[in-house]
Amino acid sequence: MVPLIGVEEEYLIVDPRTRHVAPRAAEVLAAATDVLDVAHEITRFQVEARTAPSADLAELGTQLRAARKEVAAAARSCGLAVVASGIPVLGNVIPPPLSDDIRYEQGRVLYRALQDEISICALHVHVDVPDEEAAVYVGNHLRPWLPTLIALAANSPFFVGRDTGYASWRVISWGRWPVSGAPPYFPTFADYELALRALAESGALMDPKTVFWDTRPSPKLPTVEVRVADVPLDVNDSLTIVGLVRGLIVTALADVARGDRGLPFPSEVLRAAYWRAARDGLTGDSLDVRHGALVPAPVLAHRLLAHVRPALEQSGDLTFVEEGLDRLLRQGSGAARQRRVLAGSGHLAAVVDDLIEATVA
Repeated sequence: MVPLIGVEEEYLIVDPRTRHVAPRAAEVLAAATDVLDVAHEITRFQVEARTAPSADLAELGTQLRAARKEVAAAARSCGLAVVASGIPVLGNVIPPPLSDDIRYEQGRVLYRALQDEISICALHVHVDVPDEEAAVYVGNHLRPWLPTLIALAANSPFFVGRDTGYASWRVISWGRWPVSGAPPYFPTFADYELALRALAESGALMDPKTVFWDTRPSPKLPTVEVRVADVPLDVNDSLTIVGLVRGLIVTALADVARGDRGLPFPSEVLRAAYWRAARDGLTGDSLDVRHGALVPAPVLAHRLLAHVRPALEQSGDLTFVEEGLDRLLRQGSGAARQRRVLAGSGHLAAVVDDLIEATVA
């Protein structure tokens, strides 16, 4: 049976005149219809769209396109726009204006200046698994492939007027948090539970929802949540990432069913691979965590495809994902597009204009 998938995409609200992010998410949400599941996020610069669970990538694509169209229309009615970008290109975001929620205020007290760069937008993918223990072991198997997903989805090179030199500054910024980035390797489910108790005792966790590792068991549902990717600029790129993520999880579940809990690749090597993928995206070389060697990023992407090919064949997604991956490797990620626009125009306002147009193209 092909597992169900639920997808969340986060978007930024911008003023189309100044091209700066605008803290007016509440107005956009009020203008949106009740047809779609669109909600507030941690800051007033952001909104989040959620799909209903589906096993069909095409159906998920229909939902995501409808969500982007609806949110964009609601924003236009308020004199605003929305962009799918991992981090704000322009604007004054420090300190960020938090949405009205007691948890967010508690987080401000707990995490302090870490929240200065919290106005970030990701793609979250939820895939059904049998239980929380299986989800932990699936995370073990996904660890070496997470940097490749970072490179494919990279869409945050500019941060409030500055070229960071990275393809995904969101990944670097988010990695400062105490429970973020790649999950540790857990040889047993008891080790996972022990780690959560220790993290809670340390004060690093406010509650189970603040386990922000890039793969984690859902605190509410029997799913694995994979949250490693920037929100892509193009829905087709989102769906390619979603297809690869489900392929990885289906492949991992088969290994776990055979008693294979994954290999304990060193966290420091994985951290270096994250840094390399976030810096260079699909250009240059990436670190293959499994072999400890640098290879061209497209080669590592094709290794990922080969790894999940049987799962993609099983789900009927192989052709779609192959074509999507080929397009990404030819055209580049959202970060490459943002840099091309800047190179052609010379100013970041044009980058924001292109993001506005491409988000709903």
